[in-house]
Amino acid sequence: MRRDVIVTCAVTGAGETTEKSPHVPVTPQQIADACIEAARAGAAVAHAHVRDPETGAPSRNPDLFQEVAERVRASDTDVVLNLTSGMGGDLIVDDDDPSVPGEGSDLANATERLRHIERLTPEICTLDCGTLNFGDGNAVVVQTPNILRAMARRVKELGVKPEMEVFDTGHLWFANAMVNEGLIADPPLYQLCMGIPYGAPGDPGSMMNMVRMLPEGAQWAGFGIGRNQMPMVAQAVLLGGHVRVGLEDNLYLEKGVLATNGQLVEKAVKIIELLGARAVSPDEARDMLNLRKNA
Repeated sequence: MRRDVIVTCAVTGAGETTEKSPHVPVTPQQIADACIEAARAGAAVAHAHVRDPETGAPSRNPDLFQEVAERVRASDTDVVLNLTSGMGGDLIVDDDDPSVPGEGSDLANATERLRHIERLTPEICTLDCGTLNFGDGNAVVVQTPNILRAMARRVKELGVKPEMEVFDTGHLWFANAMVNEGLIADPPLYQLCMGIPYGAPGDPGSMMNMVRMLPEGAQWAGFGIGRNQMPMVAQAVLLGGHVRVGLEDNLYLEKGVLATNGQLVEKAVKIIELLGARAVSPDEARDMLNLRKNA
């Protein structure tokens, strides 16, 4: 069991959640405020996507990321900022003509996917470590080994810590390969993403199996989506990991009660403390992950 736990809050994702809850932040100011709220509730790390302020659709516009980062850094809350770099791999396969990307596809090379990371050099950015059939429709998240290795090399050059997001055991296999190839600085940081259709199931056995595949000395966190969010908090702590909560993964505090990011962090911290552990500060998280703090 882990005694000192890093809590990450994923404040807004790329999913179609803005119409399901009024608490999902959309504008850069709302997203920055959500990061600050999460930090004040006990999160050491805030993980952020950005959205088109007018439509709420997911975006990879570097100007939007910059506004979020500047607002968070200008606040009196010293939170570790973790920006997504997972955008640019969205493929919608057309049933009638699979050779042509369907409406809603967004495909970009490694350089384009890292434009905002190059500009802002956050302490952490995500690195989704494999391709995945995303749900029951025609959506595929495309992350090829060539693209991922190129991104890993550039992120290492920038001094940014990649959080390697693994959605299934094959992703973890490839993440381990990048560690063995020297593309990832020590200590490697993994995020076990549980319950996303059709990746690893969100259950204790699946998380335990993935933990057994991690290299010695790795830092890792885990999360579950929907109703499995809080059970996976407990499971990750018991297995020696850190945790992630937030509105990217779950909209509810309890059945029928919509949550805020701060409330989800508070609930996670309570679970951690009831297990005899504690949530660490941002500076403690920096030491544990060997992060380069931004000025």
